[in-house]
Amino acid sequence: MGDDSEWMKLPIDQKCEHKVWKARLNGYEEALKLFQRIEDEKSPEWGKYLGLIKKFVTDSNAVAQLKGLEAALAFIENAHVAGKTTGEVVSGVVTKVFNQPKARAKELGADICFTYIEIERAEVVQDELLKGLDNKNPKIVVACIETLRKALGEFGSKIVTLKPVVKILPKQFESREKAVRDEAKLLAIEIYKWIRDALRPPLQHINSVQLKELEEEWVKLPPSPPKQTRFLRSQQDLKAKFEQQQAQGGDQSDGDDEVETAAVVDAYELLEAVEILSKLPKDFYDKIEAKKWQERKEALEAVETLAKNPKLENGDYGDLVRALKKVVGKDANVMLVTLAAKCLAGLATGLRKKFGTYSTYVVSTILEKFKEKKPQVVQALQEAIDAIFLTTTLQNLSEDILSVMDNKNPSIKQQASLFLARAFRHCTQATLPKSMLKPFCAAFLKQVNDSAPEVRDAAFEALGTAMKVVGEKAVNPFLSDLDKIKLDKIKECADKVELPGGKKGGGGEKKTAAKAPPPAEAPPRSSGPPKKTPAAAAKPSAGPSKKGKPAAAPGAKPKKTSETKEIIETELAVETCEERAAAVLPASCLQQLDSANWKERLACMEEFQRAVETMDKAQMPCQALVRMLAKKPGWKETNFQVMQMKLHIVALIAQRGQFSRTSALVALDGLVDKVGDVKCGGNAKEGLTAIGEACSLPWTAEQVVSMVFAQKNPKNQAETLNWLANAMKEFGFTGINVKGFINNVKTALGATNPAVRTAAITLLGVMYLYMGAPLRMFFEDEKPALLAQIDAEFEKMQGQSPPAAIRGAKKAGLEDEGDEAEEQDEDGGGGPPDIMDLLPRTDISDKITSDLVSKIGDKNWKIRKEGLDEVAAIISEAKFITTNIGDLPLVLKGRLNDSNKILVQQTLSILQQLATAMGPGLKQHVKSLGFPIITVLGDSKSNVRAAALATLQAWVEQTSMKEWLEGEDLSDELKRENPFLRQEVLGWLAEKLPTLRTVPGDLMQCVPQLYGCLEDRNGDVRKKAQDALPTFMMHLGFDKMTKATGKLKPASKDQVVAMLEKARAVMPEKPAAPAKAAGGKASAGPGKAAAGSRPQPVNEDVVDSKPEAKKIRGGGAAKKLPSPPEETAPPPPSMDKDSNASKKPPGKGKAAAGSQQAAAGKKPAAKAPKDEEDRSGPIFILIPNAKEQRVKEEKQLKILKWNFMTPRDEYVEQLKGQMSACFARWLLDELFHFDFQRHVKAIGVMIERLECESEATIGCLDLILKSFTLRFFDTNTTVLMKVLEYLKLLFAMLERENYHLNDYEANSFVPYLILKVGESKDVVRKDVRAILTLLCKVYPASKLFPFLMDGTKSKNSKQRAECLDELGCLIEGYGMNVCQPTPAKSLKEIAVHIGDRDTSVRNAALNTVVAVYNVCGEQVYKLIGNLSEKDMSMLEERIKRSAKKTAAAPPAKQTTTERSQREHPTNPNATFLRKPAQEDPNKLNQARQNAQHSESSHPSIPKEFQLDLDMIEMDQSRVCELPDLVQHKLDELLEPIMIPEPKMRSVSPHYDELHNSTASTINFVISQVASGDINTSIQALAQIDEVLRQEDKAEVMSGHIDQFLIATFMQLRLIYNTHMADDRLDKKDIFKLYSCIIGNMLSLFSMESLAREASMGVLKDLMHGLITLMLDGRVEDIEDGQQLIRSVNLLVVRVLEKSDQTNILSSLLVLLQDSLITTAGSPMFSELVMKCLWRMIRFLPETINSINLDRILLDVHNFMKVFPKEKLKQLKSDVPHRTLKTLLHTLCKLTGAKILDHLSMIDNRNESELEAHLRRVVKHSGNMMGFKSDRGNEKSGLRTEDRMSKAKVSDILSEIFKKIGSKENTKEGLTELYEYKQKYSDADLEPFLRNTSQFFQSYVERGLRMIESEREGKGRIQTSAVIPQHGVDSGPLSSNNGEELKPAVYYERLKILRQRQGLENNSRQQQQQRPPISSLLSKPSVASSTDMLHSKLSQLKESREMYQQEHNTHSPTHAHTRSASPSANLDDLKKRLERIKSNRQ
Repeated sequence: MGDDSEWMKLPIDQKCEHKVWKARLNGYEEALKLFQRIEDEKSPEWGKYLGLIKKFVTDSNAVAQLKGLEAALAFIENAHVAGKTTGEVVSGVVTKVFNQPKARAKELGADICFTYIEIERAEVVQDELLKGLDNKNPKIVVACIETLRKALGEFGSKIVTLKPVVKILPKQFESREKAVRDEAKLLAIEIYKWIRDALRPPLQHINSVQLKELEEEWVKLPPSPPKQTRFLRSQQDLKAKFEQQQAQGGDQSDGDDEVETAAVVDAYELLEAVEILSKLPKDFYDKIEAKKWQERKEALEAVETLAKNPKLENGDYGDLVRALKKVVGKDANVMLVTLAAKCLAGLATGLRKKFGTYSTYVVSTILEKFKEKKPQVVQALQEAIDAIFLTTTLQNLSEDILSVMDNKNPSIKQQASLFLARAFRHCTQATLPKSMLKPFCAAFLKQVNDSAPEVRDAAFEALGTAMKVVGEKAVNPFLSDLDKIKLDKIKECADKVELPGGKKGGGGEKKTAAKAPPPAEAPPRSSGPPKKTPAAAAKPSAGPSKKGKPAAAPGAKPKKTSETKEIIETELAVETCEERAAAVLPASCLQQLDSANWKERLACMEEFQRAVETMDKAQMPCQALVRMLAKKPGWKETNFQVMQMKLHIVALIAQRGQFSRTSALVALDGLVDKVGDVKCGGNAKEGLTAIGEACSLPWTAEQVVSMVFAQKNPKNQAETLNWLANAMKEFGFTGINVKGFINNVKTALGATNPAVRTAAITLLGVMYLYMGAPLRMFFEDEKPALLAQIDAEFEKMQGQSPPAAIRGAKKAGLEDEGDEAEEQDEDGGGGPPDIMDLLPRTDISDKITSDLVSKIGDKNWKIRKEGLDEVAAIISEAKFITTNIGDLPLVLKGRLNDSNKILVQQTLSILQQLATAMGPGLKQHVKSLGFPIITVLGDSKSNVRAAALATLQAWVEQTSMKEWLEGEDLSDELKRENPFLRQEVLGWLAEKLPTLRTVPGDLMQCVPQLYGCLEDRNGDVRKKAQDALPTFMMHLGFDKMTKATGKLKPASKDQVVAMLEKARAVMPEKPAAPAKAAGGKASAGPGKAAAGSRPQPVNEDVVDSKPEAKKIRGGGAAKKLPSPPEETAPPPPSMDKDSNASKKPPGKGKAAAGSQQAAAGKKPAAKAPKDEEDRSGPIFILIPNAKEQRVKEEKQLKILKWNFMTPRDEYVEQLKGQMSACFARWLLDELFHFDFQRHVKAIGVMIERLECESEATIGCLDLILKSFTLRFFDTNTTVLMKVLEYLKLLFAMLERENYHLNDYEANSFVPYLILKVGESKDVVRKDVRAILTLLCKVYPASKLFPFLMDGTKSKNSKQRAECLDELGCLIEGYGMNVCQPTPAKSLKEIAVHIGDRDTSVRNAALNTVVAVYNVCGEQVYKLIGNLSEKDMSMLEERIKRSAKKTAAAPPAKQTTTERSQREHPTNPNATFLRKPAQEDPNKLNQARQNAQHSESSHPSIPKEFQLDLDMIEMDQSRVCELPDLVQHKLDELLEPIMIPEPKMRSVSPHYDELHNSTASTINFVISQVASGDINTSIQALAQIDEVLRQEDKAEVMSGHIDQFLIATFMQLRLIYNTHMADDRLDKKDIFKLYSCIIGNMLSLFSMESLAREASMGVLKDLMHGLITLMLDGRVEDIEDGQQLIRSVNLLVVRVLEKSDQTNILSSLLVLLQDSLITTAGSPMFSELVMKCLWRMIRFLPETINSINLDRILLDVHNFMKVFPKEKLKQLKSDVPHRTLKTLLHTLCKLTGAKILDHLSMIDNRNESELEAHLRRVVKHSGNMMGFKSDRGNEKSGLRTEDRMSKAKVSDILSEIFKKIGSKENTKEGLTELYEYKQKYSDADLEPFLRNTSQFFQSYVERGLRMIESEREGKGRIQTSAVIPQHGVDSGPLSSNNGEELKPAVYYERLKILRQRQGLENNSRQQQQQRPPISSLLSKPSVASSTDMLHSKLSQLKESREMYQQEHNTHSPTHAHTRSASPSANLDDLKKRLERIKSNRQ
């Protein structure tokens, strides 16, 4: 058991993965215990096991697997993160557990599945189980079906989606395995329990025996629907309720629960859609037009068969519908009509809502066809129209139906009414509003009196159905004119009506009243979708404010009991009237009514009046009294006094009694007659007004106007119109039927009497107030003079608003008023739109002929265009048209996707025209023509899209948005993955939705598409979708939308939920109801007021508070389940509920809060403690390498770079996504919450945890900084201050932890911090400055500098000033080194600000330049470039002032400590000003003076060479006091050093120290070589040159060569990039600098011992610099430029000869490789590199012994790896290929087969073709020449190929020389010779030139040189063969010529060098500089010189600093201990760092 003890020690998670099964078993057991023990579901412990759970369940050992399953189950039950494992674990269970023989294993597997379902992962589980059904192992299939069945039984059909399950069922019934079939049968029975008959259609094709068995089983099932017995975590409230019911005995559920589950599933949803359009017979359209009826029948039968499919795929059915419609309408054969009707019914049933587009197109034809008498035809037509009705709304069909209601044919009227009766049954109060019922009832009333009994019966049935659906109260107002018998008949019909689903209608008010109160608690009970609740009982979401009405109506109506809006009264006989009048009037009064004596009549009237005034309203027989007044002499009364009284009494009766229209008609005649009377007119008008008030003004006005214009009395006409104008102002315009009297007004306008005309115009003026511009349309045909008068009147009224109505409201029933308002609201708001209904419209259907239709569909675009032109002409001619436009919709729809875009645009303009012409009637064409317009929005051309949008807007103006939002059409459009369409539609919706008060529920169908758009790959689509999100939310509610995210993938869901949270914060308020409606409702009771002002949200909320997903909000906290931000911090329980309600997200009204107060109280209290526990865990999760991964992703552009002007949503989402992995969930929610208080709280917690979670904080540092950059863009100062407080503490902590910010972190934070430097508030600026100071300690100041420079370009002057101040601080603190990229460039930019127009910026810029002056003196003037005179004088003045202050300052004041305190405050929270402007120069100067005092003999040296360490060490002076560093001035320093004599040493004459200080001096001088200042550089070069020229002193340079060369080529680079481009610099200075550099180099490279020290990387960069210089065209423009280039040429040759041959050859190869890779470089560059290589090759025979072949071959190998043979041959020039080949040939020739032993340094030889090539060459040369082993005898120069054909070569050359010798062909010969030499660069011309004259030889050379310079533009390197005058010494490197150099020789040389350097004991440095031979054999690191540069600079700092230390201490011993060797320095450096750290701690 030894191995047991091994695994016993392992941690649990490792045991679980162990290869020994016992270990795993033990691991699972322990894991199980652990899982049961962990209490916090969010504990980080769970995370360890995330990846292991799948292994738990798929363990190969059965015993271990059982335990693993138990452990996995415990994990899933308890871990918050378990959901992430669903897919893999369930998949493992299906494949590895369900096939186990042990029942226990299967049981556990099923439990695991159920638990996943319980934690909201039902879909994933279901998917995996369904995949399992395809497994070949029947055991697995059986287990999967069984698990699905049990899940369905326990969780119900809501959670287990049945559609996919039903889809696979038939296949399982066909299985060969009986077990599978049996299990499938059980599943089918279980499904049937839940969805009943909806299961039949999908299973209709299974085996009949099986179906029969199923039927038998189904019959046995109990009729009551099953109940969900197991609940999701989010359904705990349902669970509690269920348990409570069980406890009470189970049967006490309220009827509602049945509604929950019953009939939720529609069979249609479970079916697969069938595509039938492609299956139509090919010749269908021909056959359907055929003359023979049999052929037409065949075609129709084919369609009928296809249309029988219960569900059809959506498609373009336009042509098919058109063909069928034609048959129905035109075919004479009734059998075919029947067939076609059946086909239409089939299509409508199969397509459902998708058929809605064609519905209006077909219905009119079907209605017309009802004239057929044959029952089978009628039945087919009825079925068709009923099916079609279900695809659309009654509103869309209403126009067509109303148009046939007064058809001459009784059958048509009857069938239309019967159809309406059937249609009404499918309606509810909401879908059958009064506005729609009104025209239908008017039509029915006519039919009720029809002569044909069948028509009357049908009308009664329809009215009865309507009454049943909407209730008597709603219908009665329209039935005022019916007598009792007919009313009873209607009521009788109503009682007979059975509504579908056994619903009770909204009939009796008592029922409704009783039923209405429950809505308060109904919603939580029913968790089914709202539409399933019983129609009128709890229909809260149905329509705006319908909810409150039934309940409020009975209570809100105390004043009016028996009457509705108007009193219905039948006409009474005269006798009856007399009886009734006698009962209430004195007898004398009645007798004197018709007395001949006017005085008696007058007395009679007085009595009459008294009687009326005292009479009780209820007892007053109005009709009888009015008839008495009309009794002879009646209205012909001649005495004006009597008449006045009579008219006054009419008014009294109307005001005081229950006055009906019947009574009014009796009186109106007389009143109208007297209106124009001078004496009685006033009373007559008073009477009319009273009647208007009693019987409504619209009705009265219509009667009065028609009566008065039937007379010929102009006075009456004029006064009537005047009365009407006045009445309109008093009553308002509501309900006025303009159409009723517009013609009379026209008559009045044409009257001869001017008074009538004037009255008419005045009336029009009043109407204009209400109707606006459309009113003028009616009068456009009038004469211009009259029109001018009308316009003048209109102009007077312009800008006035109509007065408030003061009459009419009193009597109108209160709730009816409300209803009216609501109706108006639904129809687009009362007044103005009605005008459109009044216009005389033309029917243009007869002009849309079949010819025109075929024209528009023609193949030729020109003919199509003609057709469209004709349509446009027809519409514009008709002006206003009816809705009947024939086949136009279908053909225009076709044109909208015309390939010719011009025609598309023309069609769009026609549709725009159509909208204006048709007006509101356009509604019915929205489906057929409106949505195709939306499709055009997907066009790629922007002008077409713009036209489509304009058309769309025109259509929406005429229709309401409701038509567009109903049905699936809109969501179908959004499904198209067209970015243009999506962004246009979403933009349009975002604009329209906020203006709506209510929207259809179908809007919900667009939400999945909206979520898709939020993640669209197109940025514009995402942006538009985000904009639309809040507008959707204002209608659908946050919760519905959150619930809809359930179907998204987890990653998408998180993103979308986050966006929803954000949208919730900006959700717009719903527009309030129109004022009138609100006013009307306010009085109707509180419920109503709320509903009126904001109808939908209230209802939505009430309905939605169903506990679907733990939705009862914690006192208004959000209802979303997965711990949303609101839930995490519920308001404390003590807080009163109102305050919670007020905290609700905007858009949730008080009513919503009220409805949940009961729940609100309990919930938060319970929730709070849990959240507190949640928050105790770590707030950051440390994920190893996560930050590196993020950096990598950003580099690879996988994610957005953090770079923006203002943060766009995608940045925020991306950040949130990244943060979700390593931030605690609650913290993330708080940080992104829309309430700023939450941010402050969260940052508070972060501050608390900063110390204890420092490691994790650093791990998430980039994310923390990024999230705070977002806060910088907020406007809330509280949050900002908190953020800055945190940042100060954070950077202080980073400094303590010794952490350094990386560039990734800095780039994503610093620029945004700098934005805040310019904040207007002082406190903020102060903090930001403090943070910048701290930042310098964790991020190099030199890198911070460019950020601040960018900040100076800001438009904000405060920011510019502060940035400049900061720059000054940096320069003052860290010297000129911080100025990036170069001091000159930076200072020029800074100096620009001296001329800024803002004083503070000017001052800051001046102070910064003064700071520079204090650091580098007069040089500042050079650096700042040219300034304007004014600026320069300001600067000089400021510098003078600062100098004066310096002089005044006390000299010895120690400012360094002071300064360090200023820069490093002890308390990071302390805010301080970083640098007060005034004292700055002063302090600086003090510092300078102080420094001068302390160093006395050593003047100051620029600060840039001070080591930063010193500053850090001095920073806390209390810990360690270090003396000031001595600063040197170069000029004085270097003169003495030249010659090592004691006199130059001020400190010590000892020679052993001399070298030590010499080294640091040389280091310093070398560092000056790379200076940006030309003079400094020249001085340094001169000093080095002096040393190099004296051979005895030159040795001191040894060990510094690389360093010197690096400085040199850096200077070359600086000249090339900066100085040459700077026009202000004198070119002579640059030339001088070049000369110094080249002179120095020539001196250096003439000394072989020094030249050999140059390393390979440095040589590579040096050669690069020199070749670049030779190719620099600008050099030639300098005077003596050619001379300079010649010198460089010479230098290159010297470098090639004198350097270490291995290093130079290696560097040339690498350089060639680089130059070929970067195609951007000049081709000349690579040519010159190759020339150098050819030269090296030529000297190989002499130098081969000193070359390390292994290294060269490694370089060649690397070269061939990058450039294989093929790639080399593809290059433009073949020279690189030849060069490489020649090099290898030469090496092979010189070393023979031994060369293959030199491949030792190559790891993988197969990576390149090198070895193969060498083998070939070796073999080849061996065969060719018997391979001479004696290399010494070999001649140099010729390649093998040439050697083979020497004879041939000499022939060619002699031929060429002949040509040169002849006069004619000289030029040609020279050219050939040049080309030959280019080709064979090592060709030997010696034999041919030997015998010629000196003159000929120089002639040939000169000629070749000319050709070369011509070829290369301007010659650069001339090969040495042609330049003998350069005196090239071609001897090899070593002095002893043929002798091989052994390693011993090198050791010897090394010893000598060591002895030379022995005085300074610098052997280690030597070794470092030049590796011994043995190390050369190891692999060389091809270090680039930049790497070296870094190490050199650190040495440089050390050495200088050591030098200063030594001067400071004046102690020889001290100087001695600090040797200049880098290793010693390094150790020292480490010690110092340790010391600093310990001090800090």
